[in-house]
Amino acid sequence: MSAFSLSIVVPLYKEQENVNPLITRIHQTLADCPNRWELICVDDGSPDATSLRVKECREQLGSHIRLVSLQRNYGQTAAMQAGIDAARGDLIVTLDGDLQNDPADIPAMIEQLIERDLDMLQGWRQNRQDGWLLRKLPSWLANKLIAKITGVRLRDYGCSLKVYRASVLRQIRLFGEMHRFIPVWVASVTQPSRIGECPVRHHARQFGESKYGLSRTFRVILDLLSVFFFLRFSARPGHFFGYLGLWFGSFGSMIMSYLLIIKFGFGQDIGSRPLFFIGILLLVASMQFITTGVLAEMLSRVFFQATNARGYTLRSATPVEQSSCWFDNAKQPESENASGINRVARK
Repeated sequence: MSAFSLSIVVPLYKEQENVNPLITRIHQTLADCPNRWELICVDDGSPDATSLRVKECREQLGSHIRLVSLQRNYGQTAAMQAGIDAARGDLIVTLDGDLQNDPADIPAMIEQLIERDLDMLQGWRQNRQDGWLLRKLPSWLANKLIAKITGVRLRDYGCSLKVYRASVLRQIRLFGEMHRFIPVWVASVTQPSRIGECPVRHHARQFGESKYGLSRTFRVILDLLSVFFFLRFSARPGHFFGYLGLWFGSFGSMIMSYLLIIKFGFGQDIGSRPLFFIGILLLVASMQFITTGVLAEMLSRVFFQATNARGYTLRSATPVEQSSCWFDNAKQPESENASGINRVARK
């Protein structure tokens, strides 16, 4: 990786005051970088002069500063994906445009990624400069919940300062507001042991207003349910709905069996009992979940066949360049045939 190229992706939304100091700090940090690098600024439909500030920096510093302007405000996830699509480097770095992430941490993170042979390195804001009630507490709870459910053990999913191998990052697509779960999505195409974290600096916001609040806590919970489903059951949705159907059916069957014994063993009336209607409801729900699972399985198979999608991803494979890559028994010496291949065939 001594000759790697680097792409830095920065999503921006109403950050006109931060553009100039951010780009200046990035240039100061990478002034001695021996490798090729580019800076991709993604303007997420900002109504202010964010794009204009980026263009001014491009004219002053060079064409390695690239501007990607979105038609409207699509959100941080879409802006980040647009920057990743435009990136050309072997390594991709993402960070926020609000100057709370410190670009000075980038070289050390790249060095760690290479030395530790990782596919992704996540920043960890040990000394986070945010309010405890509105930012730190919800973030701490979300990190614990995500780590518990997904099995990817990180302490700060929300830090946007990350370094990736581009070959791995391009195997996933980000939709909705899934930028919070990028490490989890990366873990779906590589081993969790190849995802690491390291402490980074964090600064208080100096200009502009924060785009986050308590409302995102509820969105995180809903997105986490989607992540859990797609990671565990995207290729076998019938199992997800089937489990629910079997559980509902089991409870419904136990209730109806109990009522059956009461009805014919003790002669009691069960027609007006609430438990009777609960049992019927559970059995109907069980059938619905099971049939939904069958339909979901059919749809997933149609999807995989139509898109030629595979249920796995390759890290590397020996290239097949010519027919000589085949083992040809006829071309082997007679002694080797007799002592090796033919002996195996006799067994």
